[in-house]
Amino acid sequence: MKLRRKILLAIILLVFIPVILMGGISYFSFSNAMEKKSSNFYWVSLLETDRKLKFALNEVTTVSNSAITQPVIQKILKQPNFVVTYEQKQDINNLINHPMITSFGLYSKDKLMYQFNEAMSYEDLTKQSWYGAMKAAAGRPVWVGPGENGTASTGKPVLIQARLIKDYYSLEDVGALVIYIKPDILDQVFWDAATLKQGDILLVNRQGNIVFDKSGEHIGEQTQFPFLSEDESNGKGYYTDKYQGEKSLITYLPSHNKDWYLVAITPSKLIASESLSIRNIAIVLVLVSLISAFLFDRFFVRRLVRSIISAVNGMKRVQQGIFVPITTTVRADDETDLLVDGFNRMSTQINELIQQVQTEQARKKEVELQALVAQINPHFIYNSLESINSLAVLQGNKDISKMVISLGKLLRISISENQQLIPISMELEHVKHYLDIQKFRFEDKFEYHIEIPESLKYYKTQKLIVQPIVENALYHAIEPMEQNGFISITAKEDDRDILIDVMDNGPGFDQDTLLHLWSKDWATLKKYRENGVGLKNVHERLRIRFGGYYGIMICSAPGYGSIIRIRIPKILL
Repeated sequence: MKLRRKILLAIILLVFIPVILMGGISYFSFSNAMEKKSSNFYWVSLLETDRKLKFALNEVTTVSNSAITQPVIQKILKQPNFVVTYEQKQDINNLINHPMITSFGLYSKDKLMYQFNEAMSYEDLTKQSWYGAMKAAAGRPVWVGPGENGTASTGKPVLIQARLIKDYYSLEDVGALVIYIKPDILDQVFWDAATLKQGDILLVNRQGNIVFDKSGEHIGEQTQFPFLSEDESNGKGYYTDKYQGEKSLITYLPSHNKDWYLVAITPSKLIASESLSIRNIAIVLVLVSLISAFLFDRFFVRRLVRSIISAVNGMKRVQQGIFVPITTTVRADDETDLLVDGFNRMSTQINELIQQVQTEQARKKEVELQALVAQINPHFIYNSLESINSLAVLQGNKDISKMVISLGKLLRISISENQQLIPISMELEHVKHYLDIQKFRFEDKFEYHIEIPESLKYYKTQKLIVQPIVENALYHAIEPMEQNGFISITAKEDDRDILIDVMDNGPGFDQDTLLHLWSKDWATLKKYRENGVGLKNVHERLRIRFGGYYGIMICSAPGYGSIIRIRIPKILL
């Protein structure tokens, strides 16, 4: 998987999913809390409604309790053929008197004995669905709401209280009392009930009929609430289900009347509206995260990946030997720029090092080639020198013999030894023979002194590094002098290196002269080509062999002579 896709995947895992989970969990947690809070609110409201309902119904029950025990009613019911007089009617009306009572009927065991306003006949009474419940109540009042007694569909809904009347002394059934009550008594109770906006409170019987509701729109309708079944008829509770085709929170509570339930209906969208702010915040956070991720990818990830890809492509070019700097159109002044700049510096340095190595290798091959060109068959030279030495001895010329012997040893060291590294003692012996030959040429115009500690004689060094320095001192310092010259060659050591100092008492030179000589190509100097290599060549050969830390250092001033120090490492082979 590419780096950019990995970063985008990490953003999705670390930002999008946590934000979505946080928003979703917050929304559902808040919704559940609001649902529970609403159900608790309705439980309290239903308890208060039931308390008011009980109080309102008990007022009518108190009136009927007092009336059925009065002698005038007991007397009428015990004498089936008794004719109710006007005064008795007035007494009965006074006994069953309440602002909410619209009418009532007083029944004996087989007929309607007295009615106020309108009351159903005895035959109709026995046909009512609640007649059996009234008989089973054995004198206790039975309440029948507008949705149960069928009056809701007639446009004149009433609340009915029906009860048997017993003999005051024998407790035998002597008749029945049916009271018709205005539904306003329920309106007053339910109107004060606290509900949420668009919420409703129902009074439902066990058969699922809506006895009464606060809105007045569903009285008498049939419902299918699961808590009305026998198995779930105990206790209060709440659940979410569809009511009237709309998902709603349904909170229920058993009424004081064992045949009724109080039910609160709250549309779920009302509860969800309280959570809309949480949902909207979650959506906004997701959108902000999405936009932030897009901007992060647009202005950072893509640039970062582009810089890394550029660096990778640059490394591939370096592997192929192509050193092309990475170019950036826009700088961000961060670590990506440091990466690109570091790669460019590394690439440039590698290219420079390769070119430097190639140049040094070319110079080394040139030196080796010139050395090969300058070589002469050593056996021919040795044999010729032996013949010259023999003639000098036969003629008794000792000076010629000494020069020939020194020249032979000098050539033997310089061209006969195959190894590149020789002992320091051998290198200085080579210098000694060279100086001995030059003493004959300069006619003892100079003296020399060579000093090397015994401990340094067997350390290795590159050959032919001291003789060119001494040669340079002879031609540039000793030869121009009128008085005798002196050359001192000393070897010493410091902590890790060996220092060989070549000192002369010549006229010295200034910095400009040194720079002028150093800038010349040693290969074009005829004298140097005939006698060896110059200072610059010695310095370059030492750096190629041992590294840039090593080479020669020149100290000189006009009138004070010169000191040339050669620094080589300690090498024992």
